[in-house]
Amino acid sequence: MGYAQLVIGPAGSGKSTYCSSLYRHCETMRRTINIINLDPAAENFDYPVAVDIRELINLEDVMDELGLGPNGGLIYCMEELEDNLDDWLTEKLDDFLDDDYLVFDCPGQIELFSHVPVLKNFVEHLQRKSFNVCVVYLLDSQFMTDVTKFISGCLSSLSAMIQLELPHVNIMSKMDLVKNKKDLDDFLSPEPQMLLSQLNRRMAPQFEKLNKALIDLVDEYSMVSFIPLDLRKENSIQYVLSQIDMSIQYGEDADVKVKDFDIDADDDE
Repeated sequence: MGYAQLVIGPAGSGKSTYCSSLYRHCETMRRTINIINLDPAAENFDYPVAVDIRELINLEDVMDELGLGPNGGLIYCMEELEDNLDDWLTEKLDDFLDDDYLVFDCPGQIELFSHVPVLKNFVEHLQRKSFNVCVVYLLDSQFMTDVTKFISGCLSSLSAMIQLELPHVNIMSKMDLVKNKKDLDDFLSPEPQMLLSQLNRRMAPQFEKLNKALIDLVDEYSMVSFIPLDLRKENSIQYVLSQIDMSIQYGEDADVKVKDFDIDADDDE
């Protein structure tokens, strides 16, 4: 059985930075993870890439050869990946051991995880290969400046939850850039009546019933909540990782892998 994180979220939400920080954190812990790039437009990486979709298809080449724009070209690339799940992807996955831990760094186009079936089919392929998969959904904390944006972020996350049908860990990223963290307290531990009051003040009266339905959805079913992530703090990264590990049952059926090290050298210290 393998284990996998599917890192998604809007463009600019910090997905690649999260993957890079997670890799360094696990390296410090002598724990092995493998990061796989699924973004055909990516150029630079701050982490070792175990598998790169650009070996299969590259966005720039697609745009040049087919005359597509960035969004259309990216959808074409992801559909090419979908067509090669049983060939290219299976061959790459076969290089890993049964209990390896993979992290998939995904593109930021929201349609990929809201209604286009590419990622859903990708996930189902991983599950057929006996991977326990968790979605890690990142949302920029600086986006959470008022209640309307918070509800929008919740609905975006909820759309991905419904589409992908996987355990979901929602992360409020870039907390290290927030000047006054108290401004976000209302959204990390939302009080429904306060949110409803703010929402009604921001929107026209005819939307009051809709506002109440949205707040009830977030509150009564506890479907969406966010974990703050401050990449400057190792304990913040470790807490997020522990929540993800718990959701995919990592550590229950597999030993944590450690990198080789010189025992004699440690004894000499």
